[in-house]
Amino acid sequence: MHVRLARPADLERLGEITVAAYADFTHGPDDTYVARLRDTAARADQAELWVAVHDDGRLLGSVTNCPPGSPWREIARDDEGEFRMLAVDPSVRRTGAGRALVEHVEERWRAAGATGIALSSLADMTAAHALYARLGFTRDPTRDWSPHDGVDLLAFTKALR
Repeated sequence: MHVRLARPADLERLGEITVAAYADFTHGPDDTYVARLRDTAARADQAELWVAVHDDGRLLGSVTNCPPGSPWREIARDDEGEFRMLAVDPSVRRTGAGRALVEHVEERWRAAGATGIALSSLADMTAAHALYARLGFTRDPTRDWSPHDGVDLLAFTKALR
């Protein structure tokens, strides 16, 4: 497996993977957030869309890395990195793709001199929380927030220095 930037030919499939990965956390196909999850072209254009690729070429998942100035950035401080929408194809979960994507983003931020990384997650995303804990992220309740009524997001952070 390797991690690389998404290519235009990847975008449709990555949108499908992201929607499938988040299916248990949306209100069905009419949920307005589904369109945002599917919009990989916007994430690739306005942030960095990284993809985990199997040795046989299959796309396994993706993550949106949010540099300063990106409209996808939500809770990171100026000296921190942030990522969003970590998504692994449900058929290949627990194969290391999610870990590889998070570690890749972490290394990018470390190389850029960031002091830490921040991210937000729904309370129900316990499998993701377990991954973040294994990778050294901790809960930061002081940054919990709600983008709109009925959606409460938990913050996680990790120091890089």
